[in-house]
Formats: sequence, C-alpha cells, structure tokens
Amino acid sequence: MFHDLPGGRSRPHHPQAAISARVQRARRQHHPDLTKLAGWKAMRKEAELPEGRWAEERAWALRMGLTGADSIDDKSIPTFARGELPHYAGINTFLKAPYTEDVLEVAHYDATVLGIPFDGGTTYRAGTRFGPQGVRKISALYTPYNYEIGVDLREQMTLCDAGDVFTIPANIEKSFDQISRAVSHVFSSGSLPIMIGGDHSIGFPCVRGIAECTSKKIGIVHFDRHADIQEKDLDERMHTTPWFHSTNLPNVPAKNLVQIGIGGWQVPREAVKVARERETNIITMGDMEKMGIDKTIEMALEMAWDGVDMVYMSFDIDSIDCGFVPGTGWPEPGGFLPREALALASGIAAEGICGMELVEVAPPYDTSDITALMGTRVIVDVLGALVSNGKLGAHKKHIDKPVSIPHGEFEGKRWSNPDPHKVG
Repeated sequence: MFHDLPGGRSRPHHPQAAISARVQRARRQHHPDLTKLAGWKAMRKEAELPEGRWAEERAWALRMGLTGADSIDDKSIPTFARGELPHYAGINTFLKAPYTEDVLEVAHYDATVLGIPFDGGTTYRAGTRFGPQGVRKISALYTPYNYEIGVDLREQMTLCDAGDVFTIPANIEKSFDQISRAVSHVFSSGSLPIMIGGDHSIGFPCVRGIAECTSKKIGIVHFDRHADIQEKDLDERMHTTPWFHSTNLPNVPAKNLVQIGIGGWQVPREAVKVARERETNIITMGDMEKMGIDKTIEMALEMAWDGVDMVYMSFDIDSIDCGFVPGTGWPEPGGFLPREALALASGIAAEGICGMELVEVAPPYDTSDITALMGTRVIVDVLGALVSNGKLGAHKKHIDKPVSIPHGEFEGKRWSNPDPHKVG
C-alpha cells in the first residue's frame, strides 16, 4: 500500500507501523495506578490532619485585631493584620509564631526560636548579625503545612519566637556567655531550642548552653563546607573554631562529631590536624555523592549516636552550593544541591535532636532573599521530620540539671498608661 505525498509522489505504508502507533495511543490513554503516587497519598493524608488550631488562630485574630469592615464577606478577616495572614503584612516572627516577650513563657511551647544576631566571629565578610531578621522576614511566605509529608506544624506542635539574644558586638566572650545563658534557659524549660545566627562561632556557646543542663552525652552532626575545628583563628575563638571548644566539654565526645559536606579550597590545614588528632568524622561532598543520600544519613547517624544520649544539629548555609545561597559570609562552590541538603537534614532529624542552629545567613549579600528562604526551609523541614517521626520532645527526659536564671521585677505594661484614655 502507498500513501500519496505532495508533488504526486508516494511512499509505502507499513501495516506493522500503523499497528504500533495504535498500540502507543492506547497506552497513552491508559492511566497509571494513582494510588502508588506520593501526591495521591498526600492528598488523602491531609483529610486526617486536625484543623482546630487554624480555627483558634482566626478567632484570636478577630479578638486582637477587631472584626473586619461590613463590606468584607469573609468574616474571619480582622481590621488589623494579626497572625499568618496576609503574608506580606504584620510584624514578623519566625513563621508568624507567637512572640514570647516574657521568656518564662517558652515552657509552654514544644520548640522555641531564638535569634542570635552576632557576627563578631567572622574572619571575612560580616553581615550575619542581620541573619535572624532576614530569615524571619522571608519565613512569612510560608504556611505551617507541608503537602508532601502531610504535616501541619500549627496543628501538630506548638512553636514560639523568643526574640533575640542580647549579644555584645565588640566582645566575643561576653556574647558567648549571653548565648549560653539564653540557650540553657530554653533547654531547661523543656522547649526545643532552634537558634538562628549569626556566624558559626555561636556553635560553641549554643552546645555549651545545652551541655550544662544535662549529665548525658551529646553528639553533633554538622553540615558545612568548612571543618571549623581549629583552636584559634586570628588569636581568638572565631567562626572557624566552634567544634574544638565544643568537644572540649566533658559530655560532648569528639568521636561523635560528624561533619558532612566538607571540602574545597577553604579548609585550613590547622583544622585537618585537629580533626585527625581527635578522631572526628568527616564525610566529604564527594563521599556523599558516591554513597548517596540514604547511605550518608545512615553512616552519619551511626557515628553521631554511638554511645551518646542526644544529638545536636548545626547547619551552616554555606554547605549549599553558593549559586543557590549567595547571601553568606564565606561562599564556596561545589556544595549541596538544595534537595540534597533538605533530604540530609530531614534524615538526621528523623532520629531526634536536642537542639539546632542555622548559621551564616548574611542578608547584605543575599539576592531576592533566596539564602534566607533556604535557611527557613531547612528549619521547617527539620521540624516537620521531628513531628512526622514522633521525635519532638524526646530530649526532655535527659534534662537532669536544669538551670534557673533570675529575672527582674516589674509591674504594669511598658509605654502605656495604667488606665485607658477617657474620651469626651
């Protein structure tokens, strides 16, 4: 058989080709088993999540912000912006969570966000003192619900933002003391401390703040391109030194320090020598690529948890390739891809953590807030992993030496009159 072609020409028609084409069309019309798709499962899992906290949030917004104008059809909208909506308005805390101006109230929450606006430990580009503000600002873009893992943080946990630690810009050691004091207060309350830095020097005082509240041993999983384990840099304890001093603490063994992503041209030989002497564990970026994400998580957890009771997570945003996170003090090419970083952090958190820090976000060098956005995503993915794996609050049983910090005495409300104004 022949088909006519333009110009009077003809070409042979092959019956087998026609049959094959019909088969292909039939296959395209056959839908796969949707029940095997993660999207199908996630859609149905959403129906199982509670919604009481969201209803509570809207009622609270009307109480605090007055009911909306008569022309507004949606009667859950208040006059003054309160809570999550609208995302572009309001005074930002992390994820628009409640601000615990009275830090004694952190005991009522499963997790507490602490800003640590300190960059006195930087040895190149400063600017991470603005990291907490940058992360909080862009975090307003998010909702507490994640479709893929089927978690709603507002419904399944309690979260607050305690504001910033009062650091001393010109004094590293006094700032360290302030940071440890703040972290130990939150940890002693039973709330999980989530620290937003700040440069990586804060790693030491953050770990110290937790370690002094427990007699139990603590391992560390550290995501970074840099080893950060030398004793001094420029004659001080800087952002290149936190793990030397952390692993000097009596209940933070060096053998349980696991560093993931180390490599490139910015790892000082001084740090390598210390890592070798202390027999810490380094998984390079190349190691991760060869082993894969799941095997890397498995190995890191095995080493970090070996003989300890809790694990602390430190996530340096510069562990991610600088093409994705330009807003950092010491950018390095060749780091994690964003999906790799999120999968690794979630996998480590799935076994439980006693605290977490997100460091080295420097908004002055950021582009369209993408670095701060990535930092936000790391934190919420870690919280989501803790919730979905039932590990949130697992650290509480190890708090056997809680601290008690005195507070000042004050009655009334700041910047207010004791009685409302009388009109007329």
